[in-house]
Amino acid sequence: MTRQKTLVLTGASRGIGHATVKRFGAEGWRVLTCSRQPFDPRCPWPGGEENHIQIDLADPNKTIEAIEVIKAKTDGQLDALVNNAGISPKGPGGSRLNALETDLRVWGQVFHVNFFAPIVLARGLKDELVAAQGSVVNVTSIAGSRVHPFAGAAYATSKAALAALTREMAHDFGPLGVRVNAIAPGEVETAILSPGTDKIVDQLPLRRLGQPREVADVIWFLCSDQSSYISGSEIPINGGQHV
Repeated sequence: MTRQKTLVLTGASRGIGHATVKRFGAEGWRVLTCSRQPFDPRCPWPGGEENHIQIDLADPNKTIEAIEVIKAKTDGQLDALVNNAGISPKGPGGSRLNALETDLRVWGQVFHVNFFAPIVLARGLKDELVAAQGSVVNVTSIAGSRVHPFAGAAYATSKAALAALTREMAHDFGPLGVRVNAIAPGEVETAILSPGTDKIVDQLPLRRLGQPREVADVIWFLCSDQSSYISGSEIPINGGQHV
């Protein structure tokens, strides 16, 4: 009997994260979900509550503490870590928080969740990833490479930093047999979308929003043997928005 593979996924409760749980679950993987919220019994996947870790990634101490909890739930092997959790604070009325006005404490909080948590988790779970010759996927954003009309300065710079971190991690984890890649979604139909997104969609080559399952499929590809020689890459998933 083959060993059941295990995924650790942050930001699992909605949108891309929710679709990723379903995608890996359909492939027979065990998914350890991490989010700020306690487990919601309405979530339909098997073993959900016992496979859930409540963790506040904005607090570095709590993130470090949670690593031992996650380790205890693995069998010493971790096949994939997907750093999907991200926060994108808005100003009054949903306005964009720009570089001139974003409170430095907000900037720090955004970086703790979007940038520091991924490397803290990857380093903390290094032995388990190496044991499984696993894969890490960091979720960046199209906002990491250009000024976006809705994504704020702290969010955008945290995602740009995460893209650079992905390269550094690929370089350093590679000799240990662990691949590290990123995906950079554009306008995907999730709760994080802002009013006015329809104007962006009108300009996209594919003329439509992306669906969370379309992003989950690429995450799955990067964690599967089909991508066994891909590392250090950032794959845009944006319907041609970057062209």
